[in-house]
Amino acid sequence: MTECLHPCRLDSYGFEKPEGFESHEEMMAEYLDVLTRRSAKWSKLMGKGKVKVENNQKVKRYVRKGVPNEHRAQIWMASSGAQTQLEKNPDYYLSLLGTEQQHDPKLEETIRTDMHRTFPNNVLFRNSSEPCLQTALYNVLLAYGRHNPAVGYCQGMNFIAGYLIIITKDEEKSFWLMDALLGRILPDYYSPAMLGLKMDQEVLGELVRLKVPAVWQIMALHDVMWTLVVSRWFICLFIDVLPVETVLRIWDSLFYEGSKILFRVALTLIHHHQAEIVQARSMPEVCECFKRVTQGDFTYDCHAFMQEIFREPGSLSMATITKLRGTCRERILAEEA
Repeated sequence: MTECLHPCRLDSYGFEKPEGFESHEEMMAEYLDVLTRRSAKWSKLMGKGKVKVENNQKVKRYVRKGVPNEHRAQIWMASSGAQTQLEKNPDYYLSLLGTEQQHDPKLEETIRTDMHRTFPNNVLFRNSSEPCLQTALYNVLLAYGRHNPAVGYCQGMNFIAGYLIIITKDEEKSFWLMDALLGRILPDYYSPAMLGLKMDQEVLGELVRLKVPAVWQIMALHDVMWTLVVSRWFICLFIDVLPVETVLRIWDSLFYEGSKILFRVALTLIHHHQAEIVQARSMPEVCECFKRVTQGDFTYDCHAFMQEIFREPGSLSMATITKLRGTCRERILAEEA
């Protein structure tokens, strides 16, 4: 029998608060004051009618300071191009769920298997809750699998779809945001070969070698592959790695600025804790260090953390990342040949 959680043990997204959350309550109260001020500014910026998120310094500054939750779905849709795709294809999502679609028992069974594993600590995904978001989650994943049969479904996508549904409260919008993330912002992360994912983990390694060489040396010394310590960071986009509010702030910038945000977050976590990481004396100790760097006040204070990701790693251009991706892609393909 599922334990019934007391409402005060749940955050505003339906997740059970972790042990020791009381120590962060004061921090969150201060953050709520920040959000209230930001909300008024966002309302003024957005005005009335159709939301258009322009690519300029003012909007970038606003996004980096955080999108209030009541505006999040609109801003993510507009900044990612998902809203444009939805308007161009008004009946497409429902058609993907229609009975005329080709039946794929393997896809459907794989998705169903993961339903009960998706956010067991979130009351909204429990069968006993009303409404229960499991049906919406299944529909979005099934529609995406049919939309992109080359990808279909793989583990990790359920967590991403779940977060999108929590924020948008809308299946169709969640589907188009999935399409923006998996099709344009993070291509080949979830394809069978996962070349994009492998490539970006290697790119992070190269960036660490350039920006945090002491950590790169420790990784080399103990023969620790980057996939061993950061694959979950990338494949789940920091879900279940960092606190919920921090993940949502990262996604605000991810949808607006693109994939380089993931590198900024990863580099900040590594750079900020390099003194601890370089003390590791074995592969298991390195792995344990990488688990610890995602915990504690540094990541809970999402407002301060986001300021750090744009300061601590220093300059990081898309041109640099693109060049490194080319080099890493060639190396991976040569190794797999």
